[in-house]
Amino acid sequence: MSVAENLKVIMHRIAAAAKRAGRDPSSVRLVVVTKTVDVARIRDAVASGAVILGENRVQEAGKKIEALGRIASWHLIGHLQTNKTKYAVKLFDLIHSVDALELAAEIDLQAAKIGKVQDILIEVNIAGEASKAGMAVKGAPALVRDAAKFKNISVRGLMTMPPYSENPEESRPYFSVLRELAETIAKENIPTVSMQELSMGMSGDFEVAIEEGATLVRVGTAIFGDRR
Repeated sequence: MSVAENLKVIMHRIAAAAKRAGRDPSSVRLVVVTKTVDVARIRDAVASGAVILGENRVQEAGKKIEALGRIASWHLIGHLQTNKTKYAVKLFDLIHSVDALELAAEIDLQAAKIGKVQDILIEVNIAGEASKAGMAVKGAPALVRDAAKFKNISVRGLMTMPPYSENPEESRPYFSVLRELAETIAKENIPTVSMQELSMGMSGDFEVAIEEGATLVRVGTAIFGDRR
């Protein structure tokens, strides 16, 4: 199927999953993951209704944004190296992958230089996988509290990536833990902090993520097909 047809199918599945969970479908937003996707196909996706584009790498995103402009909201969903922060704050509306106080401090510094308050999510490595980035569950509340002290960043919620599995149901416990963690942090009523966003769920498990409270689902392969 075409990008437009795939996107339509995904949007229908998002809405259906939200309704099954008793949620308003508009409470879930699709981040169309454009890693390695050429600008022509990205234009097709936006023309077909994509409003948020997710990139994994700052340099790749910079080239695409230069070519395409602000045709949608751009999100960074991949790991952010500290030395790329000054570029990231200029490019992205939301950074999903903040997992250390040092990184938050650098984002704050670079955002201040351009007069911006940068929206971020705290990435949580719920399974404790050594191969993945993310703050440990126990350390996440403290990171949120510390990050909240910076004037030029705004913590909007949490993000996670569960261990890979071909069975979407195996992701459910990890999504549930992230939701419960967000609820716990929200009860602290930390000034300037909002736990309104839960970025979780990808092509293989986004429906389960929605059932567990996801507000942002990151889908690429199901729209563009397998990529290198």
